[in-house]
Amino acid sequence: MAQFDLPRAELEAYRPDVGEPPDFDDFWAATIDEARGHDGTPVLERVDAGLTELVVDDVTFPGFGGHPIRGWLVRPAHVDGPLPAVVEYLGYGGGRGLPHERLALAAAGYAHLVMDTRGQGSGWGSGGDTPDPVGSGPASPGVMTRGVLDPADHYYRRVFTDGVRAVDAVRRVDGIDPARVAVTGTSQGGGIAVAVAGLVPDVAAAAVNVPFLCHYRRAVEISDAFPYGEITRYLSVHREHVDAVWRTFSYLDGVSFARRARAAGLFSTALMDTVCPPSTVYAAFNAWGERAGAADTRIDVYPYNGHEGGDAYRFAPTLAWLAKHL
Repeated sequence: MAQFDLPRAELEAYRPDVGEPPDFDDFWAATIDEARGHDGTPVLERVDAGLTELVVDDVTFPGFGGHPIRGWLVRPAHVDGPLPAVVEYLGYGGGRGLPHERLALAAAGYAHLVMDTRGQGSGWGSGGDTPDPVGSGPASPGVMTRGVLDPADHYYRRVFTDGVRAVDAVRRVDGIDPARVAVTGTSQGGGIAVAVAGLVPDVAAAAVNVPFLCHYRRAVEISDAFPYGEITRYLSVHREHVDAVWRTFSYLDGVSFARRARAAGLFSTALMDTVCPPSTVYAAFNAWGERAGAADTRIDVYPYNGHEGGDAYRFAPTLAWLAKHL
């Protein structure tokens, strides 16, 4: 795949109008207030993972609708004093897997909460444990069009709310410093992290890799790759729903969440990425903090990579970013 999107100079200046609805803030304030009406106390169950220098807890906390959301909380053992925490969200189709699969952040001294993604966990990896108890009208395979005719019914309204509640939950765990919490993720996980950073104004830092769920309409118009291709497939059948579909996604666009972020934001993008095209990533990055005044932002660019982006090369800059801001 060659570089197919806008030239680099145009990407760096790209600030599209994504059609943000006038009641965007009211919609999300009501959504989060409703979710926080449920008791947010997380339930922790210690797991013997055979590790001597780390401790693992199986975590359950209430997400959207009070639905139980699972996760792994991995921390350094033998540590006194409150720890900074990193909440990680996962890529499309994946689940929390097994607790020994993500140890690096805890080994670096952080409390690391890996949030399971409701209704996913069977597409790759070692599986998930969190169902989505909410139904949907007719939809194409995948989650992109579940509840797509009304933003109140859409799948990502629930997932973004789960992401906010994960931050709320980790802040209530003994031994964690609630003022030093960051969010991170790759692809879908990056898109969730963008949304959470826009919805939780006092998150300290965000490390967002090749984020999905940003500037949906642009992605659909310039690439036929999935998961955005689920939207194309749905609209190719339901021709009468075009306006309703784009209205729904206007409440879920990462660009609008990015505008409201205050956290220090580290992004990455790859110029040959057809899954999350670079213009969609830059749209969110260039909007980051424009309403709230984020103090520190950076984007790392991989000119010759696709959706894998920086892959394992992202760990070192992420650690440096977290150390700087936590």
